[in-house]
Amino acid sequence: MANRILSSHDSPGADRCVDVFVRDDGSFGFEEYRRDPEDLRGWQCLNRYGRLAFPTEAEAREAAKSAVPWMSEDAQ
Repeated sequence: MANRILSSHDSPGADRCVDVFVRDDGSFGFEEYRRDPEDLRGWQCLNRYGRLAFPTEAEAREAAKSAVPWMSEDAQ
């Protein structure tokens, strides 16, 4: 089964986003995506963080804020 997205956070320029998700095993994670206006394929996974696992959604979100600079600037 696919991960279930719990929240999605867009960058101020709306060209990047971070999804916080829960896995079937109950662990939580996050991943960063980017979108280029000239690329019609849409969002592209950056494959940086999706393998990390956290025991709670809050911990995954805090780790995302620490790892992704624009998230801490936006204070989501």
